Amino acid sequence: MLLETMVPAWTAFGSEFLGTMILILLGVGVVANNLLPKSKGQANAPGSLQINWGWGFGVMFGVYCAYKTGGQLNPAVTIGLWAAGKDLAPGLPANATNIIVCILGQFAGAFVGAVVAWLAYKQHYDEDCDPALKLGTFATGPAIRNYFWNTMTEVIGTYVLLIWVLLSGYTQNSFIGPLGVALLIVAIGASLGGPTGYAINPARDLAPRFAHAVLPIKGKGSSDWAYSWVPIVGPMVGALLASLTYRVFWI
Repeated sequence: MLLETMVPAWTAFGSEFLGTMILILLGVGVVANNLLPKSKGQANAPGSLQINWGWGFGVMFGVYCAYKTGGQLNPAVTIGLWAAGKDLAPGLPANATNIIVCILGQFAGAFVGAVVAWLAYKQHYDEDCDPALKLGTFATGPAIRNYFWNTMTEVIGTYVLLIWVLLSGYTQNSFIGPLGVALLIVAIGASLGGPTGYAINPARDLAPRFAHAVLPIKGKGSSDWAYSWVPIVGPMVGALLASLTYRVFWI
């Protein structure tokens, strides 16, 4: 039997960096296309379902790019795999070093992806519009602000994602794995995305929110740091609950 080739730390970082960068570039981009003034997407007003599909395809292509590390792209997925007693990917055991390297790659990739999306839409960000719309292209926010229930929504959405990841035989280097998770992201957005915009990923929200804070965006307003903990805590709790479910019923 052939031994698994161990994934070097730099390769693991680069894999998660590139995959998450692609995810955020396409995800921030599809929201910008729908919300920002004078964008052709905004002019056609295709609505939220296109945003759901944009994020779904962003995840799919990000997973393809990050095949070396199983296309985690999400600290909640990384921690959830560890909590469930699984390897992060073939040749990538869930030890402290690999977890830290992968999560650092995810946050760095998410920040760079947000910056590149801003560059693509720079002239549109310079147009006058509601600052909340500009922030909404980078980070999530609640439709009705109630921190407990907003967190609950993120817990539920992430639980659905993680329980599928743990039970699907998640094979990102084949065709069906990335396509399956893309369809799931679309479904979560269409069904559970209304209350909070469904971050379900701490890196997806925190790193672009930081990019919004530091980039020279005209009339951008607040980065809403008071809400920023919700898309961190909710996904992590949802991931741990899914891992507990997996351990109780499937191990």
